[in-house]
Amino acid sequence: MLHLPELHERPVEDCGEGKFITSSTRMDFPATQPKPAADGKIIYYPPGVKEITDKITNDEVVKRLKMVVKTFMDMDQDSEDEKQQYLPLALHLASEFFLRNPNKDVRLLVACCLADIFRIYAPEAPYTSHDKLKDIFLFITRQLKGLEDTKSPQFNRYFYLLENLAWVKSYNICFELEDCNEIFIQLFRTLFSVINNSHNQKVQMHMLDLMSSIIMEGDGVTQELLDSILINLIPAHKNLNKQAFDLAKVLLKRTVQTIEPCIANFFNQVLVLGKSSVSDLSEHVFDLIQELFAIDPHLLLSVMPQLEFKLKSNDGEERLAVVRLLAKLFGSKDSDLATQNRPLWQCFLGRFNDIHVPVRLESVKFASHCLMNHPDLAKDLTEYLKVRSHDPEEAIRHDVIVTIITAGKRDLSLVNDQLLGFVRERTLDKRWRVRKEAMMGLAQLYKKYCLHAEAGKDAAEKVSWIKDKLLHIYYQNSIDDKLLVEKIFAQYLVPHNLETEERMKCLYYLYASLDPNAVKALNEMWKCQNMLRSHVRELLDLHKQPTSEANSAAMFGKLMTIAKNLPDPGKAQDFVKKFNQVLGDDEKLRSQLELLISPTCSCKQADVCVREIARKLANPKQPTNPFLEMVKFLLERIAPVHIDSEAISALVKLMNKSIEGTADDEEEGVSPDTAIRAGLELLKVLSFTHPTSFHSAETYESLLQCLRMEDDKVAEAAIQIFRNTGHKIETDLPQIRSTLIPILHQKAKRGTPHQAKQAVHCIHAIFSNKEVQLAQIFEPLSRSLNADVPEQLITPLVSLGHISMLAPDQFASPMKSVVANFIVKDLLMNDRSTGEKNGKLWSPDEEVSPEVLAKVQAIKLLVRWLLGMKNNQSKSANSTLRLLSAMLVSEGDLTEQKRISKSDMSRLRLAAGSAIMKLAQEPCYHEIITPEQFQLCALVINDECYQVRQIFAQKLHKALVKLLLPLEYMAIFALCAKDPVKERRAHARQCLLKNISIRREYIKQNPMANEKLLSLLPEYVVPYMIHLLAHDPDFTKPQDVDQLRDVKECLWFMLEVLMTKNENNSHAFMKKMAENIKLTRDAQSPDEPKANEKLYTVCDVALCVINSKSALCNADSPKDPVLPTKFFTQPEKDFCNDRNYISEETRVLLLTGKPKPTGVLGTVNKPLSATGRRPYIRTTGSETGSNISVNSELSSSAGNRSREQSSDISETGVSENDENPVRIISVTPAKTEPVKNKEINSDQATQGNSTERGKKRTATASGTENIHQKPEEKNVDETGPSLAAKTRRGRPPKPEPQGTTAKNEETNKPPVRGRKRAAVSQESPGSLEAGNAKAPKQQDTAKKPAATQRQIDLQRSHVLGSDGDSLLEIDSSPECSQNAMDLFKACGSSQEDTEDTEIAEGGFLKVKRKLARKGRK
Repeated sequence: MLHLPELHERPVEDCGEGKFITSSTRMDFPATQPKPAADGKIIYYPPGVKEITDKITNDEVVKRLKMVVKTFMDMDQDSEDEKQQYLPLALHLASEFFLRNPNKDVRLLVACCLADIFRIYAPEAPYTSHDKLKDIFLFITRQLKGLEDTKSPQFNRYFYLLENLAWVKSYNICFELEDCNEIFIQLFRTLFSVINNSHNQKVQMHMLDLMSSIIMEGDGVTQELLDSILINLIPAHKNLNKQAFDLAKVLLKRTVQTIEPCIANFFNQVLVLGKSSVSDLSEHVFDLIQELFAIDPHLLLSVMPQLEFKLKSNDGEERLAVVRLLAKLFGSKDSDLATQNRPLWQCFLGRFNDIHVPVRLESVKFASHCLMNHPDLAKDLTEYLKVRSHDPEEAIRHDVIVTIITAGKRDLSLVNDQLLGFVRERTLDKRWRVRKEAMMGLAQLYKKYCLHAEAGKDAAEKVSWIKDKLLHIYYQNSIDDKLLVEKIFAQYLVPHNLETEERMKCLYYLYASLDPNAVKALNEMWKCQNMLRSHVRELLDLHKQPTSEANSAAMFGKLMTIAKNLPDPGKAQDFVKKFNQVLGDDEKLRSQLELLISPTCSCKQADVCVREIARKLANPKQPTNPFLEMVKFLLERIAPVHIDSEAISALVKLMNKSIEGTADDEEEGVSPDTAIRAGLELLKVLSFTHPTSFHSAETYESLLQCLRMEDDKVAEAAIQIFRNTGHKIETDLPQIRSTLIPILHQKAKRGTPHQAKQAVHCIHAIFSNKEVQLAQIFEPLSRSLNADVPEQLITPLVSLGHISMLAPDQFASPMKSVVANFIVKDLLMNDRSTGEKNGKLWSPDEEVSPEVLAKVQAIKLLVRWLLGMKNNQSKSANSTLRLLSAMLVSEGDLTEQKRISKSDMSRLRLAAGSAIMKLAQEPCYHEIITPEQFQLCALVINDECYQVRQIFAQKLHKALVKLLLPLEYMAIFALCAKDPVKERRAHARQCLLKNISIRREYIKQNPMANEKLLSLLPEYVVPYMIHLLAHDPDFTKPQDVDQLRDVKECLWFMLEVLMTKNENNSHAFMKKMAENIKLTRDAQSPDEPKANEKLYTVCDVALCVINSKSALCNADSPKDPVLPTKFFTQPEKDFCNDRNYISEETRVLLLTGKPKPTGVLGTVNKPLSATGRRPYIRTTGSETGSNISVNSELSSSAGNRSREQSSDISETGVSENDENPVRIISVTPAKTEPVKNKEINSDQATQGNSTERGKKRTATASGTENIHQKPEEKNVDETGPSLAAKTRRGRPPKPEPQGTTAKNEETNKPPVRGRKRAAVSQESPGSLEAGNAKAPKQQDTAKKPAATQRQIDLQRSHVLGSDGDSLLEIDSSPECSQNAMDLFKACGSSQEDTEDTEIAEGGFLKVKRKLARKGRK
């Protein structure tokens, strides 16, 4: 940059010898002779200057002009004589000869002279002609272009010219000219064009002085002049000449007060009036506004309201442009526009809800900058971002996430919890791109603030939930979600590239801080990866076998299984086949893959293998290789990137530090006890997936130390780790073996039940002399059993049960005597203690009496004993099933002594139902389970206790989903349609979806499964469901519309899921099955017309539903369905059943859902709101723990055992059902303990051996849960939230019996089986909540209630006639307990028991009961 001296120091003439003449060097020249000018005036030249004419050379002109320049430079305004003397010369210098001289130097010197002349003669110019002034200033302006080249020898003179003009403000003379604007425009354009980065600050300052004086002292700025300034702000010009932009920027700042109205007028013309022709810059208005705002917001004081007008334009593109502009204005770092102009800010926020997608998108993108630059505006943005996070456009939802995550990564304090919550929600978005962005964003935040702790503990606490949420996503069905969670875990939650100690520390404390669901998800992740490793290992094993058709089929199935575990399984199949082909051709590749999946592969070896395999498959000519990407996905899933022997050792050391108290557990936010327990659980899970990595003396020594700890959970986990990993302990580590055996014996005898189970299994798994070891446990335990001390009975029962299951050949026979003499006779058939009569239907585990816990374990022991034998040669299974059935029939109170509490009875019912279901998983026992016993088991899912229903449904689903249970058990879920709790119905539906999906997928993946379609094809559940519903205790009147509606709802509950897709014309197949059933008879009661009528009626309801829901069901069925012979007889050749068992009117009622007849209880029985909807009020989440209005279905083929309840009742209301009055009862205060009323169904069987099931109805009181209330007393159940009792909408009360008092009058009545309802006190009909309650029917208060009594006689039985009077009389008095083993005689004898055991007829108990006579109206 050149240094330019000030005006009075500036050299103006080179005099040779390197000297310059300046104003400080005064030299007097003798005056030359005056020369006459053209107008006759005499021109006086400075001394020594000859006449300047066109007759002389240019060099001479330049030489003489330099002296003139010097003269004028030295003159000042006070030199009046000189001014007058040189006036003609001044006029002469403005002649055309000089102004149009072609010589650049001449023009420059003349311009310098003219500039000094204006200075000297100021304020009046010597030139009076406006045209001449215009020419002069235009001439001077043109000379200023010489400023561009700072390296020019004449640059100093150009700078002198600029400086002179700026100081004197010479251009202000032009204000008097009419067309001065032309001069100013030319000047401004010239100065903006010549400014460049070689100019120093003084050049820019003089330019600014020159232009600002014109703007500030003029009458206004014309549009053309304004354009000459603003054009330099346009991005294109700005990029070409940054110095011009800076000059314009400073100029506008300096003249803001003067130029603002002109700018406002310009934007008003363009934005409001739409006059784009006023300026060539009209199309750049938004760019200009942005730049002007950045320069000085005051320049736009009057423009901002115009933008608010533009934001409401009807043109979407115009709104988009304004939004883009305002986004930059509001979002710029130093902007306070949002606070200064609230109306505009609110109007701008409204664009977040714009109908135009690009406008909403632009608004969302703005939010990121705004959050980072203006955290104070986050509150305003939050609500709008919330709405946009649910925007129908995928791109907008995606950008909301990007906005929040970007701000969060900059500084977590910029995003509040609500904004992070929006990202959390989007992890479940329906679009993969959005889900992926949300998950990856949260993972990045977690790694930055939790793993690296970049912002301290508070920030880490703020995002601590992320780890749980990300792992919860592993529950999603999409394989893409699962793979991304695995990637996030390996890269962000526990980065695999950390050193082993650091990596394991990260995993150790992560596992300790996860919530239970996240722990399950992480365990499942490892399980899936391990399973995929096993699939690949099996594939490699197939490669080692000789080629055959069977081998190829097995290999194909394995490849399909592997492809399912990769993204886009359709494409993955082709890639996996290609990879399999490469494996077959490349032995080295196979060896690398075998090393990768070997149990001894270390993390470092895995990394090398993955890179080596990828290198071999890479194609340099193909940058993007989808095949390679898919193989990488597979390798990443099967490679052990986290766990190896070194990692397990590091984990064990961490746990030892926690035990010793030297770990930094507290700093990591977990207590030492939590860390130890979580560490053991982590090791336990890893012992399943990486058992080989545990085999070291150091690891086992630490585990032995855990076994000695007082924490039961820790010891249990340690035993399980030994069980999973200790296969070589006996041979390789004898010291560990000798220490471990006594501990395992002690745990099996006196440990907790879970420890005992694991100890027995551990001994069986790792020791070669397991028979001796188990015998040393079995013999003392079997001899020391004492039913009088139930607290000490639970662990021995668990150990004995598992021993008999694991070693049946050795212990099955000794166990038989234990079962016969102790389990049944002493334990199950006796009630030694009296349960707490608190009315609760369920109690927490810690409140359950030891005796009941022992009985539950006794039932499990029976099942384990049978599962170990896996045969029914001694008929022990038949007797066990009858015992379990009796327990269900007696509702859990097998002895009928009424000493056991209701909550304990619920436990025993659950145990009995679960036991039958467990036995059904073994084929030899499934064959002997009768339809009646199956129905008894099924009705547990409608138990009155919520927890019984919940746990039973979970066990049922777990067994079905593993394909352990026969298909008929899936039909049980149809009964869940009757459940009054929404969550239970939803759970059942999800279970059905899962089961059906798994079965269909299994059939696709296993070609051999086609031979077992009867047990696998989901559609084959329809016959089992129809048969089960035909024997539903609620279904007593085949023509009752209300009962048929219930049947229809149960059918549709199952059919809705089955008919989601019409795979292989399944709709027609199901229709064909229902039609074929009508050509058979009920195998359970083939000769009973009423039973067959109910079966055909259910078939007609099913056909009605199928026909109404599917237009494809009328097609021909692809195959003829096979019906199960256990439930249906073979169709007779001449039998034709074309009768319609439901009338057309009933059919319409079922399909349209018209209101039911409404009587006094009309508010209870609400009409269906829409066809096909469930006839229940949707319950809230608070109903989850409720046991109100829930069925307890305990039925038998010949009788119904229901607990007795006697109470004074008052009739509070009767429905308008003429034949079957419905009364709502309340217990009178005189009674202190609620008991049950005996009831029977009103209908009699048409045949002597026909049986019908009635139903108990009790109304539930508002605000109760699992409580049978005493009068004027509330018993609150702590096991779940309380809620108002709700009856089930759409299910009107069924006919109920009217009782009599006479005991002997009921001997001619057929027995009935009923479904128990939760009985609670009822103050008045009003306490029944309209919607779901089922009102009980009771006899009139005028009738004396019968004091009923139930007795079980295990000693004698009387089989009466077949005319409907046959009852089994059973006595259970204490004195006859000696003969209690008659029920279970098979346990002590292997002889046939079908002839001499009269208690069984069709596999069910018959019960003699005192029944109230039904009164008819």
